[in-house]
Formats: sequence, structure tokens, C-alpha cells
Amino acid sequence: MNLFQIFTLFPDHEACIEHLEAIRFRDGDYCPHCKSANVARKADGHRVGRWNCHDCKSSFNILSGTIFQKTKMPLQEWFAAIGLMVNAKKSLSSCRLARDLNINQKTAWYMMQRIRAEMATKGGMELLQGIVEADETYIGGKPRGRKG
Repeated sequence: MNLFQIFTLFPDHEACIEHLEAIRFRDGDYCPHCKSANVARKADGHRVGRWNCHDCKSSFNILSGTIFQKTKMPLQEWFAAIGLMVNAKKSLSSCRLARDLNINQKTAWYMMQRIRAEMATKGGMELLQGIVEADETYIGGKPRGRKG
């Protein structure tokens, strides 16, 4: 998915919240604190994505327990950063991401660290399992310093 598609699918903050709710509550609504299904959307009109748990009496938003928790960056920029990192041919530096998103380099580095940590822990796939086929390769190189 390229940046044009990302900004077309997610034109504003509310569209990002709706997408996260669809992913997170795929199996039904639940509280991230007590895992109870007795939750309801909060009636606040100005705060999008707020929920109430009727069992543990806690209030939470859709970002609780995710890499977006307690962030001040707009979700569109997070989605764009994920898209840029995934579509990078080799790698993406924090300086390049900062230039592309017009943000501070330290903020870009922080975002990249959170995204990478989430990719590493929630990958869902074990590397090299089952039947693995590899082409032949030569690792090392020509021995140096020895004649003959």
C-alpha cells in the first residue's frame, strides 16, 4: 500500500479510529483491562473512540495497549510511517522519515522503535518452519595469506 492509498483510505482521525476498532474488536467488544465483554461506547461527542467497561468501571480508548497509546501524533502520521517502513526497499532512517512526514528526527526515531518492536513481537510467524528450500551459496570468501 502506497502513501496515496493510505491517505485515501484514512482521510481523517475518525477513519483511523474506525479502522482500529474494526481490527481490534473483530471478535467482539472487550475491555483491555479485565477482558470483559460488558462494554459500551462512551457518549462523549468530542472524544472519539472512548469506551466504558461496566464490570471494572474503567474507561479506555481504542489506542489502549497498542503502539499508539499515549501518543500526541495524529494517527494518519503513524499509518504513513508504517506504510513508509513497510514499503522501503532496504531500510528507512529516522532522518528520512522525519523529512517525509515533516516531523522532528527524535520523534521519527521513537515512532520507528515502537513500530519495529511491535513487528518483532506480534509477527505471528516463526522463521524457517516446515520444509525450507535454499539455493546454493558460498559464504566466506577466498582464503587470504596462504599460498598454494
